[in-house]
Amino acid sequence: MPKQLLLIWAIICSGIITYFCLTNSSNIPAINFPSIDKIVHFCFHCGFTISWILFFKKELKGKQANDYKAYLISFIFSVFFGITIEILQGVLTTTRTPDVTDVLANTIGATIGVFSAIAFRKQIDKIIGI
Repeated sequence: MPKQLLLIWAIICSGIITYFCLTNSSNIPAINFPSIDKIVHFCFHCGFTISWILFFKKELKGKQANDYKAYLISFIFSVFFGITIEILQGVLTTTRTPDVTDVLANTIGATIGVFSAIAFRKQIDKIIGI
């Protein structure tokens, strides 16, 4: 799989997350389920982290030492992305507020994303062609 395609995919995932986190909350259907917001944050950042891991693994050529660089870069990027989104919610929107528990859910999602990528390393390497 070409690394440019993986990059485009990671950017699209990032854009979708940015849109849903910064759009007017009245534009999003309400779901009456306990902690759904935290579950969504968890899932967003798990997927975000995995999508960037795919790109960085391909970019770094899949060497074992570089695998861990891909995991670390993607994890740090996800955490900082999540913190930035929370800050932007407070600055750019009137219907959303920053929430430290969202940052916690984001970080847990990123952590599970990294551990999932490690657990399925061989399958991921085969999919992305390294």
